[in-house]
Amino acid sequence: MFEPACCSQYPEGDRTAVSELISASKTFRSGTTEIIALHKTDLALHRGELLLIIGPSGSGKTTLLSLIGCVLYPTEGCVCIKGINTRSLNDRQLAELRLKEIGFVFQNFNLIAPLQAAENVMVPLLLKGLPKETVSMKVDSALRLVGLNHRRRSLPKQLSGGEQQRIAIARALVSDPSIILCDEPTASLDVESLETVLKELRHLADTGKAVAIVTHDLRLTEYADKIVYMENGMITERK
Repeated sequence: MFEPACCSQYPEGDRTAVSELISASKTFRSGTTEIIALHKTDLALHRGELLLIIGPSGSGKTTLLSLIGCVLYPTEGCVCIKGINTRSLNDRQLAELRLKEIGFVFQNFNLIAPLQAAENVMVPLLLKGLPKETVSMKVDSALRLVGLNHRRRSLPKQLSGGEQQRIAIARALVSDPSIILCDEPTASLDVESLETVLKELRHLADTGKAVAIVTHDLRLTEYADKIVYMENGMITERK
């Protein structure tokens, strides 16, 4: 479907780089004012890896996550997904790539209030136009993976914060993407729910997904394979 262009090699193996920023930067313009949200950055997210992106508000961490997930185009440099330079794709191809390869988990869950849990999870599959039987099978599998098949008929308002976030994770992984991106996924959770959700995300990495989490919560570091710290639009430290 897509042809590689101008990216580093995409090697085989368990620790394959599935998303890679190469000298990627992002500048926003308002009139004559330029705001550098992210300075030139090189960063790879690997299969089977849980990456934490830590920094204060305004440090550029959400911009970095948005570039990894192809929500934003870099002003300079490139973003590669499985060796494909996303600059070579048109808007339709880029949307298709995001739908196929990337799942998003948000701080505020972004569940659709009138829909039951199972109906929320199936939304990405409906966008792909899959057969009804396939949708049902994949939704069941995703709900079982997060331990909430018994809540499939519950509305979001009937779920706890931790359950809502786990439903959001099921929705992110139901189409079997290579990459799971999370923007402050534990900010609204109590301690017990936080641990449950992080164990779910850790499990996804252990089973081969590439997981990146933006956070300012240092409690998450024990679950990470790699950590980058950000300040003023730059990575200041890597661990």
